[in-house]
Amino acid sequence: MPVSPELFAAFVLASVLLLVIPGPTIIMVITQALAHGRKVALASVIGVGLGDLLATSLSIAGAGALLATSASLFQILKFVGAAYLIWIGYKMWKTPVTLPDISEAEAAEAPANMVGIFRDSFLITALNPKGILFFVAFVPQFIDPALPYVPQAVTYVLTFTALGIINAAVFAFAAAGARQTIRRPGAMKIAMRSGGSLLMMAGIAAAVTRRAS
Repeated sequence: MPVSPELFAAFVLASVLLLVIPGPTIIMVITQALAHGRKVALASVIGVGLGDLLATSLSIAGAGALLATSASLFQILKFVGAAYLIWIGYKMWKTPVTLPDISEAEAAEAPANMVGIFRDSFLITALNPKGILFFVAFVPQFIDPALPYVPQAVTYVLTFTALGIINAAVFAFAAAGARQTIRRPGAMKIAMRSGGSLLMMAGIAAAVTRRAS
């Protein structure tokens, strides 16, 4: 094993504790699963996984150190990510709630929805400079200096990505299952607008948060 078993177990535990706290990405995954069902929810889960993989890989490749030292680059990425969160939240707020028969209508709409939702979940996850910085600060706590750095870093990146996918899938499929019991226009409208509002608030909060010195 390229990492210390004790440190790896501690990393997995810490990652699980961090991931189960819903953030903007999970809020979007839950809301989209409630609105569109399992097939479209799967697209958001894949988007989250690839977004996590890109962000954590960039951090290991040195993007984290660059963001930590470049205030202007951090601000640019922060505002791009915040603007995208606000835009997605606005779209979710404005999306009309329609509840056709699942069998035919969802099958016809799934390809277009899956592409857009995959894109949104991927970009929201990947365009998060704080996530990259966090991973840069997080991973070294579990690095064994007696072992080669690169194999340890790769192991932690892949492990965190896998845990992120599992976490998003649990939230998505639980929400998709609950969707069958709350298929009422009023309830779905509340779910969509609540998720949209939370994403817009998260975007605003990200935009006004100061960069740590």
